[in-house]
Amino acid sequence: MSATFFDCPTGLILKPSFRFRRKKRLREGYTFSSLEDAEGCFFFSAVAGASRISGIFRDFCRFIPEESFLILECYESNPRQHAAEPATFYSPYLETEELLEDIDAFLPRLIHDGFVGFGVANNRHGMEFFYSEDKVLTCFTGNHIQIMDMMARHDIPFDPALVYPDEFSHDHLSLTASSRGALPAELSILADTELDSQKFCADLIDLFEMYPVDDSMVFFLSKKEQDMIEDLLSSRREFRDYAEEDFGDLLLDWNLFVEECAQTFEGGLQDYRENLNGRNVIQYVMENSPALLADKIRAAIREADQKFRSFLQHSGKRLDPPAPLLLKSEPFWYNGVVRKLGASLRRDLIRKGWYKP
Repeated sequence: MSATFFDCPTGLILKPSFRFRRKKRLREGYTFSSLEDAEGCFFFSAVAGASRISGIFRDFCRFIPEESFLILECYESNPRQHAAEPATFYSPYLETEELLEDIDAFLPRLIHDGFVGFGVANNRHGMEFFYSEDKVLTCFTGNHIQIMDMMARHDIPFDPALVYPDEFSHDHLSLTASSRGALPAELSILADTELDSQKFCADLIDLFEMYPVDDSMVFFLSKKEQDMIEDLLSSRREFRDYAEEDFGDLLLDWNLFVEECAQTFEGGLQDYRENLNGRNVIQYVMENSPALLADKIRAAIREADQKFRSFLQHSGKRLDPPAPLLLKSEPFWYNGVVRKLGASLRRDLIRKGWYKP
Protein backbone atom coordinates (compact mmCIF):
# COMPACT_ATOMS: atom_id res chain seq x y z
CA MET A 1 0.00 0.00 0.00
CA SER A 2 1.40 3.40 -0.92
CA ALA A 3 2.27 5.84 1.84
CA THR A 4 1.49 8.82 -0.39
CA PHE A 5 -1.42 10.29 -2.31
CA PHE A 6 0.73 11.95 -5.00
CA ASP A 7 3.83 11.47 -7.12
CA CYS A 8 6.94 11.47 -4.94
CA PRO A 9 10.25 12.61 -6.44
CA THR A 10 12.36 9.69 -7.62
CA GLY A 11 15.06 10.40 -5.04
CA LEU A 12 12.78 10.02 -2.00
CA ILE A 13 11.74 6.49 -1.01
CA LEU A 14 9.31 6.27 1.92
CA LYS A 15 9.22 3.20 4.15
CA PRO A 16 6.42 3.71 6.70
CA SER A 17 6.39 1.28 9.60
CA PHE A 18 3.30 -0.85 10.13
CA ARG A 19 2.01 1.15 13.10
CA PHE A 20 1.96 4.36 11.03
CA ARG A 21 0.60 2.77 7.86
CA ARG A 22 -3.04 3.34 8.80
CA LYS A 23 -2.56 6.57 10.74
CA LYS A 24 -0.40 8.62 8.40
CA ARG A 25 -0.47 9.29 4.70
CA LEU A 26 1.70 11.83 2.97
CA ARG A 27 -0.72 14.20 1.24
CA GLU A 28 -0.25 17.40 -0.68
CA GLY A 29 -0.84 20.48 1.40
CA TYR A 30 0.64 23.63 2.87
CA THR A 31 0.65 25.55 6.11
CA PHE A 32 2.02 28.94 7.11
CA SER A 33 2.70 31.21 10.08
CA SER A 34 4.06 34.67 10.77
CA LEU A 35 7.73 34.90 11.74
CA GLU A 36 8.37 36.16 15.25
CA ASP A 37 11.84 37.50 14.43
CA ALA A 38 10.96 39.13 11.08
CA GLU A 39 8.24 41.75 11.27
CA GLY A 40 5.70 41.59 8.45
CA CYS A 41 6.98 38.27 7.11
CA PHE A 42 5.32 34.87 6.71
CA PHE A 43 6.85 31.40 6.44
CA PHE A 44 5.17 28.76 4.27
CA SER A 45 5.96 25.05 4.10
CA ALA A 46 4.37 22.67 1.62
CA VAL A 47 4.41 19.10 0.39
CA ALA A 48 3.59 18.78 -3.30
CA GLY A 49 3.91 16.22 -6.05
CA ALA A 50 7.08 16.32 -8.11
CA SER A 51 5.07 17.18 -11.23
CA ARG A 52 3.88 20.43 -9.63
CA ILE A 53 7.20 21.81 -8.35
CA SER A 54 8.43 23.26 -11.64
CA GLY A 55 5.20 25.22 -12.16
CA ILE A 56 5.15 26.48 -8.56
CA PHE A 57 8.80 27.53 -8.86
CA ARG A 58 8.14 29.50 -12.05
CA ASP A 59 5.04 31.16 -10.59
CA PHE A 60 6.95 32.20 -7.47
CA CYS A 61 9.73 33.67 -9.60
CA ARG A 62 7.17 35.92 -11.30
CA PHE A 63 6.50 37.56 -7.93
CA ILE A 64 10.16 38.60 -7.61
CA PRO A 65 10.74 41.99 -9.23
CA GLU A 66 13.47 42.17 -11.84
CA GLU A 67 16.37 40.35 -10.16
CA SER A 68 16.94 37.29 -7.99
CA PHE A 69 19.74 34.92 -7.05
CA LEU A 70 19.90 31.14 -7.24
CA ILE A 71 20.43 28.96 -4.15
CA LEU A 72 21.93 25.48 -4.46
CA GLU A 73 22.52 22.85 -1.77
CA CYS A 74 24.53 19.81 -2.81
CA TYR A 75 27.21 17.41 -1.64
CA GLU A 76 30.68 18.04 -2.97
CA SER A 77 31.64 14.39 -2.43
CA ASN A 78 29.69 11.12 -2.34
CA PRO A 79 27.08 11.57 0.44
CA ARG A 80 27.00 7.81 1.02
CA GLN A 81 30.72 7.79 1.81
CA HIS A 82 30.85 10.91 3.94
CA ALA A 83 28.38 11.84 6.70
CA ALA A 84 28.70 15.52 5.81
CA GLU A 85 26.18 18.30 5.53
CA PRO A 86 25.47 19.65 2.05
CA ALA A 87 27.33 22.76 0.93
CA THR A 88 25.34 25.90 0.13
CA PHE A 89 26.03 28.10 -2.89
CA TYR A 90 24.58 31.46 -3.97
CA SER A 91 24.72 33.05 -7.40
CA PRO A 92 25.08 36.80 -7.93
CA TYR A 93 21.84 38.66 -8.64
CA LEU A 94 20.58 37.94 -12.16
CA GLU A 95 17.60 39.04 -14.19
CA THR A 96 14.86 36.67 -13.07
CA GLU A 97 13.79 35.82 -16.62
CA GLU A 98 17.39 35.02 -17.55
CA LEU A 99 17.72 32.80 -14.47
CA LEU A 100 14.55 30.91 -15.42
CA GLU A 101 15.77 30.35 -18.97
CA ASP A 102 19.19 29.10 -17.90
CA ILE A 103 17.96 26.75 -15.17
CA ASP A 104 15.16 25.20 -17.21
CA ALA A 105 17.18 22.21 -18.47
CA PHE A 106 18.35 21.44 -14.91
CA LEU A 107 14.96 21.61 -13.15
CA PRO A 108 13.89 17.94 -13.50
CA ARG A 109 17.24 16.78 -12.09
CA LEU A 110 17.13 19.28 -9.22
CA ILE A 111 13.58 18.23 -8.35
CA HIS A 112 14.10 14.46 -8.45
CA ASP A 113 17.62 13.94 -7.08
CA GLY A 114 17.49 12.95 -3.41
CA PHE A 115 20.70 14.75 -2.48
CA VAL A 116 20.04 18.18 -3.97
CA GLY A 117 18.09 21.25 -2.84
CA PHE A 118 17.56 24.46 -4.79
CA GLY A 119 15.79 27.77 -4.59
CA VAL A 120 15.66 31.42 -5.52
CA ALA A 121 15.52 34.62 -3.49
CA ASN A 122 15.51 38.40 -3.48
CA ASN A 123 16.66 39.71 -0.10
CA ARG A 124 15.65 43.31 -0.75
CA HIS A 125 12.03 42.24 -1.26
CA GLY A 126 12.07 39.65 1.54
CA MET A 127 11.19 36.72 -0.72
CA GLU A 128 12.69 33.23 -0.85
CA PHE A 129 11.68 29.87 -2.34
CA PHE A 130 13.51 26.64 -1.47
CA TYR A 131 12.91 22.99 -2.32
CA SER A 132 15.03 20.88 0.02
CA GLU A 133 16.71 17.49 -0.39
CA ASP A 134 13.92 16.23 1.92
CA LYS A 135 11.53 17.37 -0.83
CA VAL A 136 9.72 19.95 1.27
CA LEU A 137 8.93 23.32 -0.29
CA THR A 138 9.42 26.40 1.90
CA CYS A 139 9.10 30.08 1.18
CA PHE A 140 9.31 33.44 2.90
CA THR A 141 7.14 36.35 1.84
CA GLY A 142 5.59 39.55 3.07
CA ASN A 143 2.44 38.86 1.04
CA HIS A 144 0.81 35.69 2.36
CA ILE A 145 -2.37 36.20 0.29
CA GLN A 146 -0.30 36.06 -2.89
CA ILE A 147 1.24 32.70 -1.92
CA MET A 148 -2.11 31.29 -0.77
CA ASP A 149 -3.59 32.17 -4.17
CA MET A 150 -0.63 30.53 -5.90
CA MET A 151 -1.09 27.32 -3.90
CA ALA A 152 -4.80 27.29 -4.78
CA ARG A 153 -4.00 27.64 -8.49
CA HIS A 154 -1.82 24.53 -8.21
CA ASP A 155 -4.50 22.64 -6.24
CA ILE A 156 -2.40 22.50 -3.05
CA PRO A 157 -4.85 22.64 -0.10
CA PHE A 158 -4.27 24.38 3.22
CA ASP A 159 -3.54 21.77 5.90
CA PRO A 160 -2.60 22.95 9.42
CA ALA A 161 -1.82 19.33 10.38
CA LEU A 162 0.54 18.80 7.45
CA VAL A 163 2.59 15.58 7.51
CA TYR A 164 6.18 15.79 6.22
CA PRO A 165 8.36 13.13 4.54
CA ASP A 166 10.84 13.02 7.42
CA GLU A 167 8.07 11.73 9.70
CA PHE A 168 8.46 8.42 7.87
CA SER A 169 11.40 6.12 7.64
CA HIS A 170 12.86 7.00 4.27
CA ASP A 171 15.83 6.71 1.95
CA HIS A 172 17.42 9.29 -0.30
CA LEU A 173 18.52 8.16 -3.74
CA SER A 174 20.68 9.89 -6.30
CA LEU A 175 19.47 9.74 -9.87
CA THR A 176 22.37 7.47 -10.80
CA ALA A 177 21.29 5.01 -8.08
CA SER A 178 17.71 4.87 -9.41
CA SER A 179 16.69 2.31 -11.99
CA ARG A 180 16.03 3.65 -15.47
CA GLY A 181 12.44 2.47 -15.20
CA ALA A 182 11.89 4.61 -12.10
CA LEU A 183 13.09 7.81 -13.76
CA PRO A 184 10.68 10.32 -15.32
CA ALA A 185 10.64 10.23 -19.12
CA GLU A 186 12.67 13.44 -19.50
CA LEU A 187 15.45 12.00 -17.31
CA SER A 188 15.49 8.44 -18.61
CA ILE A 189 16.96 9.62 -21.92
CA LEU A 190 19.97 11.31 -20.28
CA ALA A 191 23.38 9.68 -20.01
CA ASP A 192 24.59 8.56 -16.58
CA THR A 193 27.13 11.37 -16.52
CA GLU A 194 24.33 13.94 -16.95
CA LEU A 195 22.39 12.34 -14.08
CA ASP A 196 25.35 12.55 -11.69
CA SER A 197 24.54 15.32 -9.20
CA GLN A 198 28.20 16.12 -8.63
CA LYS A 199 28.53 16.89 -12.33
CA PHE A 200 25.30 18.75 -12.99
CA CYS A 201 25.65 20.76 -9.77
CA ALA A 202 29.22 21.66 -10.76
CA ASP A 203 27.86 22.72 -14.16
CA LEU A 204 25.27 24.93 -12.42
CA ILE A 205 27.91 26.48 -10.16
CA ASP A 206 30.03 27.32 -13.21
CA LEU A 207 27.10 28.56 -15.30
CA PHE A 208 25.76 30.90 -12.60
CA GLU A 209 29.20 31.82 -11.16
CA MET A 210 28.03 30.66 -7.74
CA TYR A 211 30.10 30.98 -4.56
CA PRO A 212 30.02 28.92 -1.34
CA VAL A 213 28.14 30.33 1.64
CA ASP A 214 28.90 29.29 5.21
CA ASP A 215 25.98 28.56 7.57
CA SER A 216 26.91 31.64 9.60
CA MET A 217 26.22 33.77 6.50
CA VAL A 218 22.66 32.51 6.01
CA PHE A 219 20.09 35.01 7.33
CA PHE A 220 16.78 36.57 6.33
CA LEU A 221 15.50 40.13 6.47
CA SER A 222 11.88 40.91 5.69
CA LYS A 223 10.88 43.61 3.21
CA LYS A 224 9.62 45.73 6.10
CA GLU A 225 13.00 45.47 7.81
CA GLN A 226 14.80 46.31 4.54
CA ASP A 227 12.52 49.35 4.09
CA MET A 228 13.32 50.44 7.64
CA ILE A 229 17.06 50.17 6.92
CA GLU A 230 16.70 52.10 3.64
CA ASP A 231 14.89 54.96 5.42
CA LEU A 232 17.58 55.02 8.11
CA LEU A 233 20.47 55.19 5.63
CA SER A 234 18.67 57.71 3.40
CA SER A 235 18.45 60.10 6.35
CA ARG A 236 22.26 60.50 6.46
CA ARG A 237 24.11 62.04 3.54
CA GLU A 238 27.19 59.92 4.32
CA PHE A 239 25.28 56.66 3.82
CA ARG A 240 22.82 57.51 1.03
CA ASP A 241 24.86 55.60 -1.56
CA TYR A 242 24.09 52.42 0.41
CA ALA A 243 20.40 53.13 0.96
CA GLU A 244 19.00 51.46 -2.15
CA GLU A 245 21.35 48.46 -2.01
CA ASP A 246 20.34 45.09 -0.63
CA PHE A 247 21.50 45.30 2.99
CA GLY A 248 21.83 41.52 3.00
CA ASP A 249 24.51 41.90 0.32
CA LEU A 250 26.41 44.26 2.61
CA LEU A 251 26.37 41.65 5.38
CA LEU A 252 27.55 38.99 2.93
CA ASP A 253 30.29 41.31 1.65
CA TRP A 254 31.65 41.76 5.17
CA ASN A 255 31.68 38.01 5.75
CA LEU A 256 33.38 37.40 2.38
CA PHE A 257 35.95 40.14 3.07
CA VAL A 258 36.83 38.50 6.40
CA GLU A 259 37.16 35.11 4.69
CA GLU A 260 39.53 36.68 2.14
CA CYS A 261 41.59 38.17 4.98
CA ALA A 262 41.87 34.69 6.51
CA GLN A 263 43.80 33.68 3.37
CA THR A 264 45.48 36.84 2.05
CA PHE A 265 43.85 40.16 1.24
CA GLU A 266 45.02 40.92 -2.30
CA GLY A 267 43.44 44.35 -2.77
CA GLY A 268 44.96 47.75 -2.17
CA LEU A 269 44.40 50.25 0.63
CA GLN A 270 41.38 51.80 -1.09
CA ASP A 271 39.69 48.37 -1.39
CA TYR A 272 40.52 47.66 2.25
CA ARG A 273 39.04 50.97 3.39
CA GLU A 274 35.87 50.39 1.34
CA ASN A 275 35.28 47.12 3.18
CA LEU A 276 35.84 48.82 6.53
CA ASN A 277 33.38 51.53 5.52
CA GLY A 278 30.83 48.82 4.76
CA ARG A 279 31.29 47.67 8.36
CA ASN A 280 30.71 51.30 9.47
CA VAL A 281 27.35 51.23 7.68
CA ILE A 282 26.40 47.95 9.35
CA GLN A 283 27.33 49.38 12.76
CA TYR A 284 25.32 52.55 12.17
CA VAL A 285 22.25 50.50 11.27
CA MET A 286 22.64 48.29 14.36
CA GLU A 287 23.01 51.28 16.66
CA ASN A 288 19.91 53.01 15.31
CA SER A 289 17.51 50.10 14.72
CA PRO A 290 14.95 48.48 17.04
CA ALA A 291 16.48 45.88 19.34
CA LEU A 292 15.03 42.87 17.50
CA LEU A 293 16.47 43.93 14.14
CA ALA A 294 19.78 44.99 15.67
CA ASP A 295 20.16 41.60 17.37
CA LYS A 296 19.46 39.79 14.09
CA ILE A 297 22.12 41.81 12.25
CA ARG A 298 24.58 41.33 15.10
CA ALA A 299 24.07 37.56 14.94
CA ALA A 300 24.70 37.57 11.17
CA ILE A 301 28.16 39.12 11.57
CA ARG A 302 29.18 37.85 15.02
CA GLU A 303 31.44 35.07 13.75
CA ALA A 304 33.02 37.29 11.10
CA ASP A 305 33.71 40.01 13.69
CA GLN A 306 35.36 37.51 16.02
CA LYS A 307 37.58 36.26 13.21
CA PHE A 308 38.52 39.76 12.07
CA ARG A 309 39.56 40.78 15.59
CA SER A 310 41.91 37.80 15.68
CA PHE A 311 43.44 38.76 12.30
CA LEU A 312 44.48 42.28 13.34
CA GLN A 313 48.08 43.20 14.14
CA HIS A 314 49.72 46.50 15.13
CA SER A 315 46.58 47.20 17.13
CA GLY A 316 48.35 50.07 18.88
CA LYS A 317 48.01 51.99 15.62
CA ARG A 318 44.79 53.09 14.00
CA LEU A 319 44.00 53.13 10.30
CA ASP A 320 41.75 56.13 10.76
CA PRO A 321 38.81 56.64 8.40
CA PRO A 322 38.99 59.62 6.03
CA ALA A 323 36.11 61.38 7.83
CA PRO A 324 34.69 61.34 11.38
CA LEU A 325 32.35 58.44 12.02
CA LEU A 326 28.74 58.69 13.16
CA LEU A 327 29.10 55.73 15.50
CA LYS A 328 28.42 55.50 19.22
CA SER A 329 30.87 52.66 19.87
CA GLU A 330 34.58 52.25 19.14
CA PRO A 331 35.10 50.69 15.66
CA PHE A 332 37.57 47.90 16.46
CA TRP A 333 38.10 47.20 12.75
CA TYR A 334 40.31 50.31 12.47
CA ASN A 335 42.70 49.12 15.20
CA GLY A 336 45.68 47.79 13.24
CA VAL A 337 45.63 45.91 9.95
CA VAL A 338 45.25 42.24 9.06
CA ARG A 339 48.31 40.00 9.30
CA LYS A 340 47.92 38.35 5.90
CA LEU A 341 48.13 41.19 3.44
CA GLY A 342 49.17 41.05 -0.19
CA ALA A 343 51.76 43.11 -2.03
CA SER A 344 49.33 45.90 -3.02
CA LEU A 345 48.13 46.66 0.51
CA ARG A 346 51.66 46.35 1.94
CA ARG A 347 52.99 48.78 -0.68
CA ASP A 348 50.18 51.28 0.02
CA LEU A 349 50.81 51.08 3.76
CA ILE A 350 54.53 51.69 3.25
CA ARG A 351 53.71 54.80 1.20
CA LYS A 352 51.38 55.93 3.95
CA GLY A 353 54.18 55.57 6.49
CA TRP A 354 52.40 52.83 8.44
CA TYR A 355 55.58 50.92 9.27
CA LYS A 356 57.58 53.90 10.54
CA PRO A 357 58.46 53.68 14.27
